[in-house]
Amino acid sequence: MGATSGVEITGPLHDRYDEILSEEALTLLADLHRRFEPRRRELLALRERRQEQISAGADLDFLPETRAIREDPSWTVAPPAPGITDRRVEITGPTDRKMTLNALNSGAKVWLADFEDANTPLWENMIGGQLNLRDALDRTIDFTSPEGKDYVLKDDAELATIVVRPRGWHLDEKHILVDGERVSGGIVDFALYLFHCARRQLDKGKGPYFYLPKVQGHLEARLWNDVFVHAQEAVGIPRGTVRATVLIETIPAAFEMEEILYELREHSAGLNAGRWDYLFSIIKTHRTRGRGFLLPERNAITMTAPFMRAYTELLVATCHRRGAHAIGGMAAFIPSRRDPEVNTTAFAKVRDDKSRESGDGFDGSWVAHPGLVPVAMEIFDGVLGDRPNQIDKRRDDVDVTAADLLAVGTAQGGITETGLRANVNVALQYLAAWIGGNGAVAIHNLMEDAATAEISRSQVWQWLHNDVVLDDGPKVTADLVDRIIEEELAKIRAAAGDAFDTELYTRAVELFRAVALADDYAEFLTIPAYEQMP
Repeated sequence: MGATSGVEITGPLHDRYDEILSEEALTLLADLHRRFEPRRRELLALRERRQEQISAGADLDFLPETRAIREDPSWTVAPPAPGITDRRVEITGPTDRKMTLNALNSGAKVWLADFEDANTPLWENMIGGQLNLRDALDRTIDFTSPEGKDYVLKDDAELATIVVRPRGWHLDEKHILVDGERVSGGIVDFALYLFHCARRQLDKGKGPYFYLPKVQGHLEARLWNDVFVHAQEAVGIPRGTVRATVLIETIPAAFEMEEILYELREHSAGLNAGRWDYLFSIIKTHRTRGRGFLLPERNAITMTAPFMRAYTELLVATCHRRGAHAIGGMAAFIPSRRDPEVNTTAFAKVRDDKSRESGDGFDGSWVAHPGLVPVAMEIFDGVLGDRPNQIDKRRDDVDVTAADLLAVGTAQGGITETGLRANVNVALQYLAAWIGGNGAVAIHNLMEDAATAEISRSQVWQWLHNDVVLDDGPKVTADLVDRIIEEELAKIRAAAGDAFDTELYTRAVELFRAVALADDYAEFLTIPAYEQMP
């Protein structure tokens, strides 16, 4: 691998890594870092200042300075791009070799190829994932399982369109330094995929498409747009070729949906209702604001809660007013091969969820497992028929206020010892898997990603620091949580038997205590967790 001025690779260079970390690709990466890193740092500092204001008692609201954008009826986003006009079912998952094949072959219209929440940012995952995407586009990818099962690609016409989710603005890539500085993880994931796969996608009649996570406002969307403009020119593809769907998965972003679409309008592919991270953001943002912002335990919160209805209906109305796709949330259930009753109950819930979304006007929705693709497809087929989407379904009946979005305290449900135990149990299992290199983890028949652990540890932190008394028990204290950690760990150990990994769970417990019990709240648990990785 040739040397690129100012660029240092500190991760090991395994077989074929030079194909991804080529001198030309690293030149693009270094250029983007030098141009845009100062703005990224400014925006991360702006996040901190905004959080300080909210913690001091300020309420989120629609921005007065951008009122003209919201009230101007004349602007729209670019028309849907080839390969993502019909998005009625999208499957999500990390970019390991088996998942790449299963997702592309799943029958879904789109695959969210995930370098973020369903992925652990091990160096091998990040570069290996880029190789897998390139191999998939070249049709040179295959996989044989330890049991001897072979996986190959179907015909191109049947494959899902790849849409890559890079890491959020808050995450660094510690194995690539430019001028001695870590590079933004999102810039790494975006630049390497764009450089190697943009023309490959264009040759297939599609394009380089992205999902943008953890965006907190229109200024962060503007930064992404400026990155797109410069990068497209640098690699010699037309402006507007890149398209991006923004996940509205932070509560500050819910107040800036129109502005986010406006900033990205020539590159916009719409918005997505990232429901689980949205709940995490609500807890995190209002963690010190008392009972008016206390959520019940996670399993009690449904999409029919008034504040969640306000969020999703505003998203559909906003997108369709501007000619953009509105994509619904995740169905995380994993079908069981052993328990038909579990499947019957879960499939009924998935059908209800997707029926509500399609009826509300969403143009598509997410599933986490290939077994759910036919279920979701049937529901959206019934509403869409031969139409690729329902962008023309205006929701002029929707009128959502700031108070509607902030009506968190009206959520129905309790806070019980069972709920506290569930948070601890799931978080420990997920963190052990994450530290071990797996970011998409099957737990209790659900496919969990980093949002799971974030909600779990944030609820524990909030309950502890707001002196919550359990509906069926004592006040939440550090001693109580410590006891439950030990008891739930014993259950996990007993269930796992010889497969229990003492080292991973020791580290998981240490990390959970640090982000759930400490006086200072960690903004993202993945930041300290990443520092523990090689």
